[in-house]
Amino acid sequence: MESKGKVPSLVELCVLKAIDNVRLLGDVGETDSCFLEQILPHCSVNELIHVEKSTKGRDLSPITDKLWKKFYERQFGSESVDLVLKRMKEKNVSFKWAKLYQAKLKDLEDSANKSLDRIKELYKKEDALKQSRQVRLCSDVPASRNRRSHRGNGPGRHVCKYKSDLMKKSKMDLLKSLEARNTIAMKRNASQRSWRLTRPSGFSAKGSVLVSKQGKPSGRRF
Repeated sequence: MESKGKVPSLVELCVLKAIDNVRLLGDVGETDSCFLEQILPHCSVNELIHVEKSTKGRDLSPITDKLWKKFYERQFGSESVDLVLKRMKEKNVSFKWAKLYQAKLKDLEDSANKSLDRIKELYKKEDALKQSRQVRLCSDVPASRNRRSHRGNGPGRHVCKYKSDLMKKSKMDLLKSLEARNTIAMKRNASQRSWRLTRPSGFSAKGSVLVSKQGKPSGRRF
């Protein structure tokens, strides 16, 4: 014979229905604790916060405190739970885990904000440094031009001009001396050609060559 499963009671069906629709829970002040212990463990963090805020005239911490401890351990690790328990024992104090969970989140948020602020400050400093470099580069360009213009208008300019004029004068003198030499050479050649054309007929060509080379009459005596 086949064994039939146990038929759930009406109360159990109600509990299962509440678990399936746990996101719709609100004020549970009239619900028995035995039912809440079965239903509330299925809530998420936000759903449990909503239930506790919605419930009026009843403290749900005797039921939800252990749930918040589980959330704390799941979110921050078992070592953090052990550290909190140790500190509460050392200081002989006790805090609800819901408060500890919220405080831990706030600490992490503050730390994250401080880290973001530090990162933003670093970015600002880096941007300011880049802008200062750009300004320095832009300001250096006109300064270099001014320096060049000052150099062009300073005493060095007159020295360079004097040297340039001196070089030009030397070149002109050289050209003039070459031109003078060429002129003298041309006149000499012309005078030699005219002398050859007008020389006495009794002179031999050899004698003329000898005179032109030595520059004086031959020493032969007749």
